[in-house]
Amino acid sequence: MAKKDDRNLNITIKNQEEKENEIVVSISTILKKLRKYLTIWIVVAVVFVVFAFGYATITTHVSKPSLVALISFSYKGVEKGLDPNGRKFEVNSVKDPAVIEAALAELDIDKANLEPIRQGISFLGYKPKDAVDRITLYDKVLEKNGNVSAVEKILETSYFPTQYRVSFNYNNTTLSDSEAVEVFNTILDKYQDYFYETYGYNESLGSAVATINYTDYDYSEAVEVFKTNIKTLEKYVKQLSKEDNTRFRSAETGYTFDDLYESINTIESIDLDKISSYVTVNNLTKDKESALAYYEYRIKALNRAKAQYEEEIAAYDASIAAYQKDQIFVFGNGTDSTNTESTVASEQYDKMIQAKNDIVTSLAQTKQSIEYYKERQEALKNNPVGSSSKTEKVEADLDALNEKVNNLVELVSRTSDDYYRNVTFKNAYSVLVPATNTATDKLSHILDNAKQPLIILEAIGFMVFFAVAFIEALISDTKKKKALAASAPKKDSEVNDTEDSAEEVTAEEAVEIIAEEAAEADEKEASGTKADNNTSKNKKKK
Repeated sequence: MAKKDDRNLNITIKNQEEKENEIVVSISTILKKLRKYLTIWIVVAVVFVVFAFGYATITTHVSKPSLVALISFSYKGVEKGLDPNGRKFEVNSVKDPAVIEAALAELDIDKANLEPIRQGISFLGYKPKDAVDRITLYDKVLEKNGNVSAVEKILETSYFPTQYRVSFNYNNTTLSDSEAVEVFNTILDKYQDYFYETYGYNESLGSAVATINYTDYDYSEAVEVFKTNIKTLEKYVKQLSKEDNTRFRSAETGYTFDDLYESINTIESIDLDKISSYVTVNNLTKDKESALAYYEYRIKALNRAKAQYEEEIAAYDASIAAYQKDQIFVFGNGTDSTNTESTVASEQYDKMIQAKNDIVTSLAQTKQSIEYYKERQEALKNNPVGSSSKTEKVEADLDALNEKVNNLVELVSRTSDDYYRNVTFKNAYSVLVPATNTATDKLSHILDNAKQPLIILEAIGFMVFFAVAFIEALISDTKKKKALAASAPKKDSEVNDTEDSAEEVTAEEAVEIIAEEAAEADEKEASGTKADNNTSKNKKKK
């Protein structure tokens, strides 16, 4: 019996030595320790929240958040990255110095802020939905089939933004918050005027016509200047009339482009021709010798132009005759009589025909001008210069003509501007979302600035809180484990049972189980002693 007990004792010691380096931490103990420090952690968390929001408030006040607006462009060609004139579109034109200067002038703000404002404005383009859809489609094809052409399509897919997120960082300016919002929105509004002036009515054309000082020229020369300018204005209005499919009538002037075209024709064919004939018939000139020299020069120059036009027409005739037209074959039912062949003109052929027609028109006008100057030259050579009364009359007529032309230029300007604003470029440029800086916006910026520091501080606080609870739980469970090791040795089966159950119970529960087993052993030992005593007494009685 003694040997068996010694053997059990050795096994117990051996098992204890193997588990001396094991670390057992009870989850329930960790939770108890977490509850112990929960109040402290909540207080610390609240302090971190206050600190994070205080930090965000200060940084938001010191470093002002950028103002944000959303603008959109919608006109033919913008999806290809082109402006209304067909050139490359530059969104940076929104912050053109002329636009910013106009906004500052309207708000009566110091222009010293112009350059800092310009540098503070930036743009972020949004991808058009159709481009995203195409890329997504090709990407799905690539994933499914591994098609090389899909890769090429993705690489070839190009897009140009039609909407832009405009940001304004005004930290380097002297503007207050309210001034910055007002300036930013005014710049975006003023760009609409800049857009119309740049791509709408040809302001430079109107300025050139209106600013001509006809008094600097001789009478015949003044007539030519008016004729050239009226022709230019007429051509511009005719082009607008062709583009207008709505027969637009301006609510501001009451005119259509056809109305304006007829008015220009009337001035040219009646007013201008009347003055021209009066000058020619009466030989009116400010300087006869200078006029004769001018006519001689114009005749020579026009003859050179005439020769050039004739050469170009001959070249086009040769090219057109040698040009191979596209052929179309129509086959019948197999018989020779039903097969037909025809030719159709290609786009290049049409262009050559149109170019030739334009040159023919220019040649005809040149010939007419040559005849006109020859007649003027002969008349001036052979007839005396007109009287001063006739000179005064032609000057009055030219002054009246100048007033009519200027009035006509003003009507063209207002009508075309109305047309571009309300038809062609009605939605070409728009501010979808203007900039704001309300109390809600400020609070939103503070919340955004507080997120990162708050997350970092709360994460550190929780890690420290959990680490303290874990360490205390580890210390507590280690002490309890040592108490287990110091308990009385058990039999092999009891030891194994205890080891199996230890995986399922906590350290506190294990201590309680051992205590109960020890009590049961004491009771068994006490009952065994009583039984031995009773046996001895019975033997003595016998």
